[in-house]
Amino acid sequence: MNQARAERVIDGRCMEPPEPFVHTMEALDTIKPGQKILLIVGREPIPLYRALELNGFSWQTERLPDGSVEVLIWHRTS
Repeated sequence: MNQARAERVIDGRCMEPPEPFVHTMEALDTIKPGQKILLIVGREPIPLYRALELNGFSWQTERLPDGSVEVLIWHRTS
């Protein structure tokens, strides 16, 4: 994924759980429709997907060659 496509990038690879989740949810409160957040983590953030679904967000996940995972998140359109 291209980091230039996101208004904010959260690199959670060096954070301890649940910090990446908390930072992501806080950042999602600040974006407007059409804006995106890119989360980079060391493994797939399965619990985050349910929270995104319940809060009206869509996402695209991509696994990187080094094993990291990028999750691009945006407001779901009606």
